[in-house]
Amino acid sequence: MANKLDLLKKMTKVVIDTGDIDAIKKYTPIDATTNPSLILAAAQKPQYNHLIEDAIKYSQKNGDKEHQRELLIDKLFINFGLEILKIVPGRVSTEVDAHLSFDVEGTVKKARTLIELYEKSGMSRDRILIKIASTWEGIQAAKILVKDGIQINMTLMFSLIQAVAAADAGVTLVSPFVGRILDWYKKAEGKSGYAPAEDPGVLSVTQIYNYYKKFGYHTQVMGASFRNVDEILELAGCDLLTISPQLLEELYSAEGEVPRKLDPAAAAKLSIDKLTYDEKKFRWLLCDNAMATEKLYEGIRNFAKDSNKLSDYVKKTFIK
Repeated sequence: MANKLDLLKKMTKVVIDTGDIDAIKKYTPIDATTNPSLILAAAQKPQYNHLIEDAIKYSQKNGDKEHQRELLIDKLFINFGLEILKIVPGRVSTEVDAHLSFDVEGTVKKARTLIELYEKSGMSRDRILIKIASTWEGIQAAKILVKDGIQINMTLMFSLIQAVAAADAGVTLVSPFVGRILDWYKKAEGKSGYAPAEDPGVLSVTQIYNYYKKFGYHTQVMGASFRNVDEILELAGCDLLTISPQLLEELYSAEGEVPRKLDPAAAAKLSIDKLTYDEKKFRWLLCDNAMATEKLYEGIRNFAKDSNKLSDYVKKTFIK
């Protein structure tokens, strides 16, 4: 009997959520996603020292002292992305600095810089997804970048209103976070866990998926941030799922049936009201969702902290 990972791949594009290139080689995903936290973890492994050293040389050669740190981190993200793209047949997601999450112009400028660095290295933009936090400002930046022919992955997504606004902006895909939603509800409701079909994170992704399919959006849904394989299997049939190496190993090592749970034809038959909004309503609906508000801002803070930690680690370890 086939393992559950292979069965899942028959109905869902499996993406790996890591900066560890060795792990990517093992599980043969279609795409890969990265973020500052994952790059920070990978950068501390000695086999990737050459990527850091190259980024340092590039930043020292091409940036003045004021902008060297920023250029160093940009180039380091690109270097990891380029190594990953040697392995995966599809795309890699590279994240815009979380400090820019409320800065439309800054996000647009940073995204264009990342794409330029990739293209200067000989990599076509059609293999790059730029990750942007799902704030109102991030979505407005995405609208501009989509017109440039840049593919966007909206991250830190915890609510339907974020997903609808992102799809209206024409982004390539969205990454609703399953496990972080589960974490919030477990704490808020004092529960140790939920049945897979009742998992609040699973329900959130299912709602977004069904809405997109019902109204014919081309934007794809990529479930992210999983805590266990039950969450993953409950979303079998989702357009894409980005999964950590640990959970990929659990799926690879398990045998059994993997029934399809999400289906576009079934979603199209559902009775769903179309959501209308403007900036004021977007902000209110997000504000009125305590979980989404708290997890969005917490995620932005933590990604920003890890970006700073990455810079400090490189300086301390490699720059004498």
